[in-house]
Amino acid sequence: MALFEVKENDKRIYENELKDFLPDKFIDIHTHVWLDSLTTPRPAGEDSRAVLWPSLVALDNSIEDLQETYRLLFPGKDVSALMFTSAVHDIESGVKNNEYVSAVSKRSGWPALYYSHPTQSPDEVEEKIREGGFLGIKSYLSLSPAYIPEAEIRIFDFFPKEQLKRMDEMGAIVMLHIPRNGRLKDPVNLEQILELKAEFPHARVIIAHVGRAYTRGDVGCAFTDYLYKVPDLMYDFSANCCEYAITEVIKHAGPKHVMYGTDMPILRMRTHRIEENGTYVNLIPPGLYGDPSQDRHLREVSEEEAEKITFFVYEELLAFKRACAALGCTKDDVADMMYNNAKNLIDGARRSIYGE
Repeated sequence: MALFEVKENDKRIYENELKDFLPDKFIDIHTHVWLDSLTTPRPAGEDSRAVLWPSLVALDNSIEDLQETYRLLFPGKDVSALMFTSAVHDIESGVKNNEYVSAVSKRSGWPALYYSHPTQSPDEVEEKIREGGFLGIKSYLSLSPAYIPEAEIRIFDFFPKEQLKRMDEMGAIVMLHIPRNGRLKDPVNLEQILELKAEFPHARVIIAHVGRAYTRGDVGCAFTDYLYKVPDLMYDFSANCCEYAITEVIKHAGPKHVMYGTDMPILRMRTHRIEENGTYVNLIPPGLYGDPSQDRHLREVSEEEAEKITFFVYEELLAFKRACAALGCTKDDVADMMYNNAKNLIDGARRSIYGE
């Protein structure tokens, strides 16, 4: 049985709108790999400090599932990934899934990041990175101390400076999913990004999801008033369908500092994302992801409308294509953002950490 169905409408979109736009080879700089069998179930009623809808797409994402996903979605293309596991609520599950990612990274040759916990010492994080062959770290706001309300979490609550100093010394990658309800425009986030880069200039920082700017209003004056001061930042546009945000990051950061990513397995989702009242809503086929009232970001459409809905990843790439057209990006620019920038970042981190 196929991992998921690719319908005629999906094939038409890929063949007519994406295949020739995409380079023959590309790297997904942002994807999650983990096994449900290695993960302890979250206690009933525990607050995850995260939106629910991503967990409805897939129970887990093995390396085999990820490779099959790329084969189904991008026939004729050579696709690889920078991998890391997902945030887990208990230390044991994190240890097991980090070990799994390390093992499949060594087996597949695909690079990986270590999922760090803020309570770990810099020595422990470095030891785990070198032991597992990782190229840096990823973490998540939900791992911050439990007494901090979600809306008040700051970057250094889940990426403590002691760890970042070690990443700076190693020249390692830091995949940064910024917190806070204001997303990219939040002044606390922006000041802390500037602080991070000022204190740790050699850390290879990636601002994930264009700073979670999933709507036009999320961008604010981030690029014009703040982020121009740190021109060596890298950005990925994973799980982002906001053409305005993608256009702004390419325009201000430049095509040498933007990278394709997916946030798989979430981007296997069938959805058409719209903006409404300053937030995003994922329009989904009826019955596919359970009760839509579970999450305010979900809304079912009619069966007829559902036939027009394709994969989230195609929606993201179509938004990227429109942004590139609006800015007059060349094929070389697209190749940089889809492959070369990620390849250079990965190779640079590998040389810095392991001397390879």
